[in-house]
Amino acid sequence: MTAMPNSLGRFRAVLGAGWALLGLGAWIYARMKGIPEWAALPVAAAFLIEFPFYLLPGFEAPHVALAARGKMFLACILTASAIAPYFVYALPTGQFSPIPFLVLLMITAAVSFWYLVLPAAFATDALFLLLLAAVVLAKVFDRIYLSPIPRLSISVMGHIMLIRTAAMAILMVRGNARTEFRFVPNRDEWLTGIRYFAMLLPFAGFAFWALGLVSLRAAPLNPLQSIGTFFGILWVVALSEEFFFRGLLQQWMERWTSSSIAALIVTSILFGSAHLGYHGTFPNWRFAIVVAIAGFFYGLAWKSSRSVQASMVTHALTVTLWRIFFQ
Repeated sequence: MTAMPNSLGRFRAVLGAGWALLGLGAWIYARMKGIPEWAALPVAAAFLIEFPFYLLPGFEAPHVALAARGKMFLACILTASAIAPYFVYALPTGQFSPIPFLVLLMITAAVSFWYLVLPAAFATDALFLLLLAAVVLAKVFDRIYLSPIPRLSISVMGHIMLIRTAAMAILMVRGNARTEFRFVPNRDEWLTGIRYFAMLLPFAGFAFWALGLVSLRAAPLNPLQSIGTFFGILWVVALSEEFFFRGLLQQWMERWTSSSIAALIVTSILFGSAHLGYHGTFPNWRFAIVVAIAGFFYGLAWKSSRSVQASMVTHALTVTLWRIFFQ
């Protein structure tokens, strides 16, 4: 009886602190880039509206409150909350368009209602992950979340929305996922993630050198930039990719193939393949090979701990190290 209020209190505290930091960051960014208020305010408001929904999968108390209302209510809330930020920024800035809106509505409704309509089974789970991959790889959000000014890219809003909508659909509508969408690793998960990061370094370093991908920055990122980069990667990129690739796909592959090694290898290859279009070149085989190697060690971290949070530490450390020293 006391755990729920405490958990809800933590959610509110994180939400308040996050809103304050995001609001300050948006103001500083708009001033630095010279973004006019008529564009900055609606875009910032849309991100601030999205933020509490991104937090939802990581806190138990909101889960319990939503679960009490039933799965149909949850699916409706997920759909409505997914399109709300789009309205908030698109209408005031003149970027609203019926066709992109309908595409967005179809995507969010499909993700939200997927497991309300279909049973949790091999085919439906595989198709669900394929749907998410197709949306991301086709860069659909680049054509939906159109920027009101050339120097402001906001398609990341769609990616953040898709992450939390799909995570909630898995955790609460489907259920029995046997994984967590949690932001803060515990002590053992930190240690496991660091250990596999250290194991990955010589293999990744050799692969980068052998494939000719090494290109040093003129100057490394400063400590403040490095810390910000690490936590940004940890709580968005690493958390989302590890949740879906290791927490779901690798786990499900173990069950489908009855082999943890086969699941590890296949998931790593698919993880690398998902990055074929990165850095403006397709197919970027050299980069995909390095990512697959990294994914193998992320998978080992998950396999060792059965924890997404351990593999996301390995993931975040790897990407942060790259961004500090390399282009």
